[in-house]
Amino acid sequence: MERGYWGVLVRSLATGETLASVNARKLMMPASTLKVVTLAAAAERLGWEYSYETRIVADGTAGGDTLEGNLVIVGNGDPSLDRQALDLWATQIRTLGIVKVTGTVLADARAFSGEGLGFGWSWDDLAYYYAAPIAAAQFRENAVDVTLRPGPSPGSPAAYELMPAGINGLQVENHMTTGAATTAPEFVARRGPHSPAVVLEGVVPVGSTPVTRSLSVHDPARYLAAAFAEALLAHGVALGSRPPIDLPSNPIGDASRASLLVTYRSAPLRVLARRLMEVSQNQYAETLIKTVGAQAGAPTFDGGLKAVEAVLASWGIAADDTILRDGSGLSRYDLVTPESFVQVLTHMYGDAAQRMPFFSSLNVAGQSGTIAARLKNTPAAGNARAKDGAMSGVRALCGVVSTADDELLAFAILANNFAVPGPTVTAAIDAIVVRLASWSRH
Repeated sequence: MERGYWGVLVRSLATGETLASVNARKLMMPASTLKVVTLAAAAERLGWEYSYETRIVADGTAGGDTLEGNLVIVGNGDPSLDRQALDLWATQIRTLGIVKVTGTVLADARAFSGEGLGFGWSWDDLAYYYAAPIAAAQFRENAVDVTLRPGPSPGSPAAYELMPAGINGLQVENHMTTGAATTAPEFVARRGPHSPAVVLEGVVPVGSTPVTRSLSVHDPARYLAAAFAEALLAHGVALGSRPPIDLPSNPIGDASRASLLVTYRSAPLRVLARRLMEVSQNQYAETLIKTVGAQAGAPTFDGGLKAVEAVLASWGIAADDTILRDGSGLSRYDLVTPESFVQVLTHMYGDAAQRMPFFSSLNVAGQSGTIAARLKNTPAAGNARAKDGAMSGVRALCGVVSTADDELLAFAILANNFAVPGPTVTAAIDAIVVRLASWSRH
């Protein structure tokens, strides 16, 4: 770490005593540990029982078993919509007696506005699921799986398959080839901002088993509309046409004749928070940013980040202790001090209404989520609850751990700008947490 640097702060939640401090007031890139800040602020503004409401309206007139017009999904940002939810909607439409829609399915994503991609996201991330754009109408976490299979012999094209197929809107340019059995597998996907064209490059060793990777879609609202159209057809509801390639910006043509058919609510935030932390789901984090912005009357990334900053200020966190550019930590323009992280953890622990739902959302060392494989067979296993973060030149971990005396400590450990291998830095971070879990005042 001669060329990199550390930021560490450890504070007792029992006494308020600072036990260790290294560069605690220095701004550092947090990577995905930023989700701790995002979730805490969202819980403060929205409440743990907050859920997303999605409505299906008929833009037209119903007569007998036919709807003369379109079905419109009015989205509110629900990041968790999946095929199971869409099948439920289709069943409810059938229950209403509708078996034919003369128009199509559209999605209304006007609850959010502004750019769907985070500020400063790297161009080479955009094709992958973790950099999926955010919209008020979303489906399957705005991602599609691509399964890669080798060709019959070295030099032949490798095959690919998208799932779900036919509704994702991606135009694939496949340059994947089959390599010798001893060749190391390689995979690179490239897609420009808002472009449906994705280029696949790399090598699949001959005779190897299929490999699945996840890609982002470029148009979440159309993805949702196309998926619901598919669900309707599967449940016996005929459509006049499939959703258009380019959805209208105002999909409800005549508000005076639009009627509500289905209302659907997501799981509450306390449940969504587990998915957010368990897989470090960027799409959930960024959706929360736009959601708190929408609550404040500014449903954009900028509006949401201002709302988060206002929450932090109300907790006594200095304005220049955080520089927020997104909610997930994917942007390398995000900068947070270790002190800020510990202040957030301290506040959430001190608030009786926040403590249980917040800390239960964090992953458990050696047991769950992104740190399930870390700290096994140590005093920190089953003890430390934390969120990790990793990107090139960044490793971080922040959370809480109980000492050998059952004294709860809040900690933030960040490393930036290092040239040594990432696993070496991660091992050092874990050694610190083990030291804390083993420590005794006696």
